[in-house]
Amino acid sequence: MAVQGEVAREQTVIIEAVETAPTAELDELARLLSPEGDGACLVAAPGVTARARRLTLSALESWGLGGLGEVAEQLVAELVANAVRHTGGRSFVLRVLRGSGRVRVELRDPSRALPCLIKGDADDDAGRGLRLVDLLADRWGVDLLSRGKSVWFELKVRTAAV
Repeated sequence: MAVQGEVAREQTVIIEAVETAPTAELDELARLLSPEGDGACLVAAPGVTARARRLTLSALESWGLGGLGEVAEQLVAELVANAVRHTGGRSFVLRVLRGSGRVRVELRDPSRALPCLIKGDADDDAGRGLRLVDLLADRWGVDLLSRGKSVWFELKVRTAAV
């Protein structure tokens, strides 16, 4: 029954967010946070990375996990940049999920081509995105879907010592 309690807490957070944000932003945040939801649709256009970062930070703050924001924003920016640069897709789906002791951020794209972790030099102009994800995330991976894939990372929720 712990799952029901977790879902109830997530629904409470969504309801609280609804009371403080503009309507369109609220609908998007609810889709982003809902375990059963589709996620937030991102269109490959100027500003898409900033939008993904903003949505991710809003999700974390709604759970009181703003301390993960800087790392999560950087990592989601890398996933979005890779999806835009390498998949040829025009739209992507962002989901942010909270599990027991972790936060998972997923970016779904229409390509089934797997990303490659390139071992490059720190001075290289490109190819460092997944290396950064590998270094900063507690876990990351790729799930193949019936149409495309989901590239994800997880960050542990660390409780503050009292």
